[in-house]
Amino acid sequence: MSATRRRSETPMDVDENLPPYEVHMRNADALELVKSAAILLILDMPANSSFGFNTQMFVVGPNFRGVKMILPGPHFVYYSSKSKHGSDSSPVTGFFIYASPSQVIVRKWDPQEERLVELSDSSEEERFALAAKNMEFDRQLAPYDLDRHKIWKSLTDYISPAVIEKLEPVGGDISVMAEASLVPDIPRTAAEKRLYEQISGSRKQHVVTKAEERSPVSKSSSAEGQGAEGSSGRCFYTPLPHLIKKAGTSARELTAMNIDKTEALESLIQKSYGGQEELLLGELQFCFIAFLMGQSLEAFGQWKAIVSLLLRCEKAPLRTRTTFFIKVLAVIHNQLKQSLQPNVKGPNDPTIILEDGWFAEDNFFRLLLKEFFSMLRDASPVNGELLGQTRRLKKLFESTMGWIFDVDNVVGEEDDEYAPVVVYEE
Repeated sequence: MSATRRRSETPMDVDENLPPYEVHMRNADALELVKSAAILLILDMPANSSFGFNTQMFVVGPNFRGVKMILPGPHFVYYSSKSKHGSDSSPVTGFFIYASPSQVIVRKWDPQEERLVELSDSSEEERFALAAKNMEFDRQLAPYDLDRHKIWKSLTDYISPAVIEKLEPVGGDISVMAEASLVPDIPRTAAEKRLYEQISGSRKQHVVTKAEERSPVSKSSSAEGQGAEGSSGRCFYTPLPHLIKKAGTSARELTAMNIDKTEALESLIQKSYGGQEELLLGELQFCFIAFLMGQSLEAFGQWKAIVSLLLRCEKAPLRTRTTFFIKVLAVIHNQLKQSLQPNVKGPNDPTIILEDGWFAEDNFFRLLLKEFFSMLRDASPVNGELLGQTRRLKKLFESTMGWIFDVDNVVGEEDDEYAPVVVYEE
């Protein structure tokens, strides 16, 4: 049976030079998916706004009304409109949704707030949802790019409704506009400072008043003590241990515990995640998406902190939580694989690419890799699947970053603080 190409047409693309993606599917299958899958209905979005859904971002036309054929699971919506403050575009605002079969999610553009909001009238929302289910907006809805769903799933397979509910701000919107106070404190290296300046540049052109005008709201009892976090566009990220202190422990034992972060990880999983280690993986993925697509500086800081904690563990990957660390390395590999791949399809390809400075010479990640890989080199025996995941990371960095993991030069590189070193047992 022949396949019919269903194109993302005028609702999404106002630039004829930007080729729309195509969804290859038989008409009957497409019709069934339209009826059974979720719909994101977007009302009154200004033309020429940038609108992103998962890994792709477009400039929308005047007929754009949202996205159809959305498969169940977590998705990330983000956008940037032409700003009324005089700059070319406003900072990116994003939010997570967790789609259910046949669900219609409705958002409307608020010109005063310059953001997408939920409808205040539930009966009006029901009318729009019914109209969407009856396919009254079908020609104005862009089809979800099913060909890229496998990639998206690899980036979000641990993001559950519980993860979203726990971490998202009050109201759901994630925006760098709410993170002004974080900029002077978080950067640690020159590369990270360049990254923060790049992302926060557009924020400086706007007046950060909207978040401050909202009344502080505590999302839940677990959010107590976090001040205005969550009520002003900031997420409820899990506090991570920085220094382990334990009464009755010798200085030597404390030093050992702060070198090997296994005990800190165990305490974190038990106390903050109720013993469910996959919730930590979900937060790691949540932060990555919020940073990469939502341009959240706070998300980058949390992602960095989680990765630093995990890769500074020794006993956990080798003995107590080997299976968990196999998943950890797979998550990090999937994230970096999509972020670091070269844009071979041209400047208009929607592939997500990290800012070059993130993995520059002075970046924390190189030192972490060196320490983690050296730890595996010195350990024996090491789980074969764990070694397999580390080899995937090695190959990824060699092919995308040009980092050479030369076993023969381990001794010669000891004086290089950031040189990545890895030895694998074949």
